[in-house]
Amino acid sequence: MSVPQISPRDRLLAHLAMLVFAAAIGGAFTAGGLALPHIDPTPLNAMRFVWASLVMGVASFAGARDPLRLPPAPWRLLVLGGLTAVYFLSMFIALTMTEPVATSAIFTLIPLMTAGLGFWLLGQKVGGRVLASLLLAAAGAIWVVFRGDPAAIGRLDLGQGEAIYFGGCVCYALYAPLVRRFHRGDPALAFSFWTLLAATAWMVAYGWSEILATDWRHLPPIVWAVLAYLAIFPTALSFFCLQYASLRLPSSKVMAYGYLTPVFVILYEGLAGHGWASPSVLAGVAVIGLGLVILAFAPDPA
Repeated sequence: MSVPQISPRDRLLAHLAMLVFAAAIGGAFTAGGLALPHIDPTPLNAMRFVWASLVMGVASFAGARDPLRLPPAPWRLLVLGGLTAVYFLSMFIALTMTEPVATSAIFTLIPLMTAGLGFWLLGQKVGGRVLASLLLAAAGAIWVVFRGDPAAIGRLDLGQGEAIYFGGCVCYALYAPLVRRFHRGDPALAFSFWTLLAATAWMVAYGWSEILATDWRHLPPIVWAVLAYLAIFPTALSFFCLQYASLRLPSSKVMAYGYLTPVFVILYEGLAGHGWASPSVLAGVAVIGLGLVILAFAPDPA
């Protein structure tokens, strides 16, 4: 299956949507760090998805005559929601077994895996310029993740936690091409809502015991503020941006914007007064930017 003809305006909007996606996801790390001393990650993320589903539901069906009508073939929603839930769950399981830097390094494989899966599922070819830009951006991302220290890269030890997270990353890489494969002309907001709701169901089912064990009445205000931010921006808004771009850009270009996540984390951490990155790390940021600029202007596969 080839990429359908997309107008330059829609293509530009899709790229801007993925910039918003990366900015929103990057903010989740700084915001989440403020809440995690007071609440475990599983109930935090489950409640984040519940709130995000409510926000997306209001945005999708305000004024609709039949808002609870399921779209055709609801199994599509369970599959896409399940892939999302597996990714997030694998990330938090892995973080109990390994260091964040190791999972961040594995994350850089997602755009390359997405390119391969996009070819397998949709026939989306990856030209030489796109592949080169993906590799360049990946190299920059790895340099940023390891804070510009080649010795730290050499000390990376992969174990069971990394293997679990790798499986989650494969699921996440599948998401973008399957959105296009499963799409049947559904309205973008409604499709995003039902997929998000399916992911929420998986997340709640997995963390049900921890959700019940959480003392929600005595959580400090910062937790509720972080939950509101996580629900609206890194979840509901980013979910819609990902769905929107996946229908207008090749899968490899969509997921490549994940390389900007550590860049926005650096920006937000600096603005929050937690210190700025070293010049060596900023050099890696420049490499990521160069790779994505090349990718944005590379022609889409025919």
